[in-house]
Amino acid sequence: MLLDLWNNNRMVAMLLAILVVVLPFLIYYVIEAKKKHPKGLISAALSNMGERFGYYIMNAVLLLFLCSKFGISDDAAGWIYAVFYFLIYVLSLPGGILADKLQNYKGIIMLGLIVMATGYAILSVPVFGGNPGSVPTWILVLTCFALVLIAAGNGLFKGNLQAIVGQLYDNYEAEAAKKGPEELAIAKSRRDSGFQIFYVFINIGGVIAPFVAPLLRSALLKMDGFIYNADLPRLCHGFIENTLKGDDLQNLNTLAQSSVIGGNQVGDMANFCTSYLESFNTGVHYSFIASALAMLISLCIFVATRKVLPNPVKKVKEAAAAVKEEVVNADAKEIKQRMYALFAVLGVAVFFWFSFHQNGQSLSVFARDFCNTSSIAPEIWQCINPFFVIVLTPIIMIVFASLARKGKEISTPRKIAFGMFLAACAYLFLIAISVNNGFPSGTEFKSMPEAMKESMKAGPWVLIVTYFFLTVSELFISPLGLSFVSKVAPSHLQGVCQGLWLCATAIGNLFIALGVTMLNSFPQQWQCWAVFAAFCLISMGVMLGMVKWLERVTK
Repeated sequence: MLLDLWNNNRMVAMLLAILVVVLPFLIYYVIEAKKKHPKGLISAALSNMGERFGYYIMNAVLLLFLCSKFGISDDAAGWIYAVFYFLIYVLSLPGGILADKLQNYKGIIMLGLIVMATGYAILSVPVFGGNPGSVPTWILVLTCFALVLIAAGNGLFKGNLQAIVGQLYDNYEAEAAKKGPEELAIAKSRRDSGFQIFYVFINIGGVIAPFVAPLLRSALLKMDGFIYNADLPRLCHGFIENTLKGDDLQNLNTLAQSSVIGGNQVGDMANFCTSYLESFNTGVHYSFIASALAMLISLCIFVATRKVLPNPVKKVKEAAAAVKEEVVNADAKEIKQRMYALFAVLGVAVFFWFSFHQNGQSLSVFARDFCNTSSIAPEIWQCINPFFVIVLTPIIMIVFASLARKGKEISTPRKIAFGMFLAACAYLFLIAISVNNGFPSGTEFKSMPEAMKESMKAGPWVLIVTYFFLTVSELFISPLGLSFVSKVAPSHLQGVCQGLWLCATAIGNLFIALGVTMLNSFPQQWQCWAVFAAFCLISMGVMLGMVKWLERVTK
């Protein structure tokens, strides 16, 4: 039966297989949270999981959707995506400042969910302006406005919910302190694993979300008598705009005939192109309804459980005075050293996020154009990253704990350096694949005859291996980077330093669109991946060169 399901719909079979594997891990994390962590952790994690589920639906399809609906280039869509990703992180700063000033974290979080739901609701309306092949500019402007709303809502939500989780553990440790130093030590040791559980719930939503749009899109296409093909939107737009050249016209005819259910001959090509584009993109629009509903579900969970969640509170005046006195008496040279160390790691973080977040940029285009994704849509392969996060997190935790027990604990700076090496391995692997398959630039590849392209395409296993390396590097850098910031930041600059980490992430995300530009314009594809590999290896070398100094600063 499972084999029949796989043959009939590989996307559904793949989703079911992933859920079967993930479910035991989810049960483990829930039991772990209930036994050893504050009461509100699961409530906060579920609120965040719903929001992330809606977000990852959009994240998986955004770049490819912009290209397929508006007929814009990969580069233009990439920059829209990059600016959107930049705003998500930058707007977390004013969102946190607003919550701090009003001391109404829960109200700001609920407002953020409502604003995001509004943005997704706008995206869910399949407006084409009369001709799906020539969409008016104002619809693209409206789409960008909806993305700004989503980014703004995320800024109100993201950091403030994390602040509430932090307050959960502040209260948890305060209660443990009343029972004695041993209980306090145990409570403090659980904060990191608590945030890891919170982080895993983010990725549970991320595992399922990439399937939503492709499944809806395939269903709409089938209802309209079409079969999914990733190359057709670009060719249809080119035909309508009368810009197709060379083998592209023949490719369009070949793919159009093979994309009609029943094998009927395509008579009016212009009518086929407009119909196919409308059907192709309407399914993606409808997927944003699921995103809006996910925001509302998160809102309902948060409203229903908000009484068990604390409000982050300002430090009492006595504590603030003690901090001021500590700062006055602190060695100014030590504070400078700490800030220098922080900025050094932030520089590495910029290059990590620039390389890692290619999952929605050059890696999405690579999956669409250079991999055989006829049975399983290219967007779906983004579920591999959150899947690996869920499955590999316990292994990473066990390895680190085992080393610590043996007295061989690896310092955070060394872990970050190793994480950059693993990120480089992902791109070194892609270099080998590109050279072996003889991949040219994306622009040249698209113009080749369809039969030649099919013979050159890589198998989807290439994406699995790539995301494996990138995910392990993420587990070495993302949570550990936050830990490093909390260790090195001066006591009176904790909030500012966490904000700087978000800014470094935002800067890295702003330039991720360069990946698509390089993929399509460099003469040979391997040259694109070589740039990312070089950045990661240089960053690793810089971290290793500074590691003794950084270890000294964080003691």
